[in-house]
Order: sequence, then structure tokens, then C-alpha cells
Amino acid sequence: MFDLPGSWVWDFWFADDGDRYHLYFLYASRALHDPDARHYRASIGHAVSTDLVEWTQVADALVRSDAPAFDDLATWTGSVVRHPDGTWFLFYTGSSLAPDGKNVQRIGYATSNDLETWTKSGGPVLEARAPWYETLDSGAWHDEAFRDPWVFADPDGDGWHMLVTARAAHGPADGRGVVGHAWSSDLRTWELREPLTAPTANGFGQLEVTQVEVVDGRPILIFSCLDEHAAAARRGHAGGTWAVPAESLLGPFDVDAAYPLTDESLYVGRLIQRRSDGRWLLFAFRNADEKGAFVGGVTDPMPVAWEGERLVVRPREN
Repeated sequence: MFDLPGSWVWDFWFADDGDRYHLYFLYASRALHDPDARHYRASIGHAVSTDLVEWTQVADALVRSDAPAFDDLATWTGSVVRHPDGTWFLFYTGSSLAPDGKNVQRIGYATSNDLETWTKSGGPVLEARAPWYETLDSGAWHDEAFRDPWVFADPDGDGWHMLVTARAAHGPADGRGVVGHAWSSDLRTWELREPLTAPTANGFGQLEVTQVEVVDGRPILIFSCLDEHAAAARRGHAGGTWAVPAESLLGPFDVDAAYPLTDESLYVGRLIQRRSDGRWLLFAFRNADEKGAFVGGVTDPMPVAWEGERLVVRPREN
């Protein structure tokens, strides 16, 4: 498990350079006392490992920018990919406050030659826009949701795709969560496209921290949503991380068919394939204890495997 005694650790993502695994994570000081205050104090930390079990913290990756900037409140969740020219790209969420005090999220990126020293590109490359995506002026949600970029190469070699936690501009307010979509030919300039899913009365208010992978030959989408942010028709299922089998990395995705991969004690599930044996593993952060109090910290690896049409978590490795 990866944890920090003086800080809360929550959302995270990985990069693999072929020799070491890199863990990027959100963290904030426990001196805040209230764990709910951590979101507006988040920085992006960095740790490395050779086995996905023992981690060594190294220098932080990113912190918020000075105001005024799209990330002058906090830097939030993202993903890392490598351009064919060898440059690493870290896509992340920049958080800022609107005049009314509500949170607005946009997507930016930083680049690196070594996964350790990162240089921000400047302003955001993507934000929520009509006609497909809900913006703050709708009044239907507590923030302008456009975050958690998951970037991957097109399977057929046609550029790059980004999946985003977003909300549709129409549909039931508690079911407008969609998988936002954008495309790029070079990782630097992005074209906003329509969502890959549709709002639904049996869906979610937000599909957080999406990831798509081909696990043992079968595509799957995973995302996270707590019960309080699910559509009314789905509440009570108590899922933390959810899974949706798919036909391809770009869907179609039947959100109504989503099922819990973990309960709410674990959140922000992430899949990674271990180099040593090709086995797929799930990580998550510890969300809540038996009394519902926030915990934090990234779990040890949990093997996953297909049982029929469902990907399931196997007993943890010793």
C-alpha cells in the first residue's frame, strides 16, 4: 500500500517506462483537519516502484499555478502517455472558481523527458461547451464537470483519444453523467467531440475517473461514482468503482448495464498490466472505513479476471 503519514492520498494514475512504474497521486496535508477540504488544496505527487508493491516517494510532479489561471485553485486527476518522439505528456484537470464560488474544471497538460520534471503547456486545451456538454450556467449540478482526462492511442493508429468526466446538456439531472470525448492528431491540439454515452434515468450524475483497457482480449470501461451521485433509480447499490463490458475501446458503452467492481470502501479503481507475468491488476484508494470516515491511501494490487461476462476482483495476492 502507498500512503503518507502527513497527507491524505486519493485519486491516482500510473505510467510505465519499461523499467519502473510511476504512481502519480493527489494529496493534501492532514493539517487541514477536515478531509473534505483536501480537494481545493490538491497537488500531484509522484512515487516509483519496480514491483507495484513497494513505492518510493520522489519529487512532486505538479502544483497549482498563480492566479489568474485555469489551475489556480488545484491540480486534479489525469493520465500519462508517451508521444512517438519520446516526450511524455501528463494530462490533468485544472480547477478554478467562478465568480459565484462554484468550481469550474478544464483540461491542460505538461510535458517531460524523464517523467520527473514537468513543464506546463500554459492554458487549457479543452473545456465543457455546448451543444453537447453541460456548463455551469445550467444550474443543474454543483460544479462544471469536465475533468479526469484518460488519454490513449487510437487502436487503428488514427491519433489519440481522450475520455473525460462530463455531463450532458440534457436529460435527467441526476443521470446526465457521460463519458466525454475528444480527439487529437498530435496530443497538443484537441477537437471536442460528442459524448460516447448518453444520459439515462438509470445512470449516474457523474462517471468519475474513466479508464478503458483490453483485459485478456476483452474491452472494458471502468469508472467511479458514489451512491449519493447516482441516479435515484440506481441508489442503494453501493458501488464505488463500476465496470461496463464493451465492444471496443470507444464503445458502445451501455451505462445502464454498469455493475459494481468494488463497494464504496474503495474508490477510483485503476487497471494496470504487470510486466513480469502479463497479469491485470486493480488498484483503488481507501475511501471509507466501517464508520464512513474518509481514509485515503492507495491499496496493494488486486488481481482481476473474467467470470462469464463480468470482470471481477480476485482475492488479494500475499
